[in-house]
Amino acid sequence: MNDSTWGAPPSAGFRSAPDQGPSPATRGPVPSVPAGPARGGGDASQTRPMPIVSDPGGPGSTDDGDPGERRDRHSSSPPDGVPAGGAGDSGSVAGPAEQSSSPAAAGRKKRAGRDLRAAIGVGVGLGAVVLASLFVYKPVFVGVIVVAIVVGLWEFTSRLAECKQIQAPLVPLAVGGGAMIVAGYVRGAGGAWVAMALTALAVLVWRMTESPQEYLRDVSAAVFAAFYVPFLATFVALMLAADDGPWRVLIFLLLTVVSDTGAYAVGWRFGKRKLAPRISPGKTREGLVGAVSFAMVAGALCVEFLIDGGSWWQGLLMGLAVSVTATLGDLGESMMKRDLGIKDMGTLLPGHGGIMDRLDSLLPTAPVVWLLFVVFVGAG
Repeated sequence: MNDSTWGAPPSAGFRSAPDQGPSPATRGPVPSVPAGPARGGGDASQTRPMPIVSDPGGPGSTDDGDPGERRDRHSSSPPDGVPAGGAGDSGSVAGPAEQSSSPAAAGRKKRAGRDLRAAIGVGVGLGAVVLASLFVYKPVFVGVIVVAIVVGLWEFTSRLAECKQIQAPLVPLAVGGGAMIVAGYVRGAGGAWVAMALTALAVLVWRMTESPQEYLRDVSAAVFAAFYVPFLATFVALMLAADDGPWRVLIFLLLTVVSDTGAYAVGWRFGKRKLAPRISPGKTREGLVGAVSFAMVAGALCVEFLIDGGSWWQGLLMGLAVSVTATLGDLGESMMKRDLGIKDMGTLLPGHGGIMDRLDSLLPTAPVVWLLFVVFVGAG
């Protein structure tokens, strides 16, 4: 999930603009300079200094913190001699347009850093597709998983190429990733492992057709991508293959979403202490408590009433596990994005980022939920 959903207060971990020296009142008189044409044909008296933008905190820093941090990082420092804003102000000085529409500006400050209407619309649309394919015809949902992982692989390999010049071959990854999902659904975990091995071999051979320069780097990144995206997603297909598979998958999705919602709700309202400021400044310990609490309650209700032979205490444990793995998955992708120097993996989903920005919590959670279902109620 996006890092902005945890709602931490503005971070103090980013450097402000350097001191610009004494104010105009203390600099003394400015010697007069004969007027003349400025470069570009304009009058020098009409030129203005560029606004000073605060340093985002070093190379590779991304804009994945909370909304307050994004405002601070992109706001100009107040001119010398002009007092900063009052309590709660970000320190920037509003221009005439901002001052004349202060209620609208105040409304913008409370937004979660994304287009909320677009985010809700896309979320509802995706939910409808998932539910319709999940409960109408299982193979259609398998196709939905395949499409999601192929698009996710495309986003991931594209960012590797753009930011790190890593050439992970997409064709064998996409074909092998789809084969993993189908093999997992039809042949179980054994089939998924065989497909994973064959995908790794295909990557090694495919990359041999190009220059040997950086061969090890490229194939290592490609094998990691094959494991991280399609292989972890295969456990969703394994859950689906059970007799009550649609309900297992639904619980898996619900608990992950509820965990993220709990983190946002509690973190936005009460979040003060950073959880991992060097990785994701927007996440707080209070948000993690909210994620655990919401997920455990939802897990107890779902397993008790939706799974035959399930018990509420099993749902509590499952909710706890989901909140931990979802948070670790979110932090893991934040670490990757910081290394790549980007905010989102893609822009395909308005208000959400890319497909990978929606899968970051789901992928590491899938094998854990599958295993807990097998332990608690059997493979089905």
